[in-house]
Amino acid sequence: MREALLGTSELNQICFVVGDIEKAAGAFATLLGVEKPNWFLTGTREVSQIVYNGVPTDARNKLIFINTPSVQIELIEPDQEPSTMRDFLNEREGIHHVAFNTDDMKKQVALLGENGYPVIQTGEFTASKGRYAYVDTVPACKTMVELLERDEPQPIPPVKPRGADDPQPLLGTDTLTQIAVVVKDLDAAADAYCSLLGVEKPNVLKEGPSEVTQVVFRGEETEAKARFLFIKTPLIEIELIEPGDSPSTWKEHLETKGEGVHHISFLVKNMDEKIALMEEKGYPVIQTGNFWNGKGRYAYMDTTSDYHVIIELLEKFEG
Repeated sequence: MREALLGTSELNQICFVVGDIEKAAGAFATLLGVEKPNWFLTGTREVSQIVYNGVPTDARNKLIFINTPSVQIELIEPDQEPSTMRDFLNEREGIHHVAFNTDDMKKQVALLGENGYPVIQTGEFTASKGRYAYVDTVPACKTMVELLERDEPQPIPPVKPRGADDPQPLLGTDTLTQIAVVVKDLDAAADAYCSLLGVEKPNVLKEGPSEVTQVVFRGEETEAKARFLFIKTPLIEIELIEPGDSPSTWKEHLETKGEGVHHISFLVKNMDEKIALMEEKGYPVIQTGNFWNGKGRYAYMDTTSDYHVIIELLEKFEG
């Protein structure tokens, strides 16, 4: 094992910056099968002590945390004061960062700075004792990394069995299994992620034969050429995708939105049923196909209107 620049490889939170936290809370409550959570407002400058690009700021955010069996989902609606979240929202809604816990913030921040990852914003928690630091990993990893240092154990409520009258997950599961990033240079991005996480570089895979993958993108058959790499972390898998020169949702994303998070994934049963359900709710299918090795299939659904990211359905074939 290599030394992780982050001090850990456990990605435990994915954060969405949104313009309307009430709407986003309702959407995620439906997706995950939970009661719609209430937001809270972060503290004043005296409490939060936010410093953005070296300058103290009065920024305050509406926050929601939703625990899932894998990672925690955070929703943030920033105010108009200067912050990394405000700057992000000025351009788009979507996944702003992924987060990792650390036992020694000063050590990891110094190590990251020495390796070309400067701190963008720091602050103190509002609802508990601890602090955070946003590190500028965007040039290398195409998304931000947040470090969380807690002065007390994180309270995680026990998972209660669902009753027949309780909300049910839209897809039949509330376990987020994967986050995927589209990149121009797979090898460079992989080197950055593996260095941060302290893992060896996995094998690079290519698209399978067309007769196996049977990819259909926006109603048209395509080879969907691409290179892929999967990094397993304790709670979730990170997928890196470098699109090739044939039509695909990955190539479209790179050409229209640039490098960055492309989708999050859920492992489902009865794929056709789930696709129909999502389409009935106004989320059309973008691309379908089989795994490169023929051992399963996937469907990308256009959920960006409500979730600000594509949701991928994964189904593994039996046997």
